[in-house]
Amino acid sequence: MAGKLAKFEVLLTQGAEQDLEAIHDYICEFDCVESANCVLVALMDVVESLSRLPERSSYPRELVGLGIKEYRQTFFKPYRVIYRVADNKVIIYLIVDGRRDMQTVLARRLLGN
Repeated sequence: MAGKLAKFEVLLTQGAEQDLEAIHDYICEFDCVESANCVLVALMDVVESLSRLPERSSYPRELVGLGIKEYRQTFFKPYRVIYRVADNKVIIYLIVDGRRDMQTVLARRLLGN
């Protein structure tokens, strides 16, 4: 169908769900519940936006440096959403504050190191 965008199913891994919960809990503790809820809604909007054109996003530079181009990333600054497109699915692996040591986080979560 011309003009109609393909719709991808967006799935969160257990790790990504735990990431969202940890982000929400952290903001609740150091700011307020309202702020935490706003960030959670914004992150979920970013996640859901991947149902259309998920290939538009960039590759994480930390992985490209290792020759890995199967994962992509999108942002709700300072957070990074790391995912992979497989057939008609978008699988979210990681939602993390981009100010963290991303090399270590990516190696542990995606590469099993």
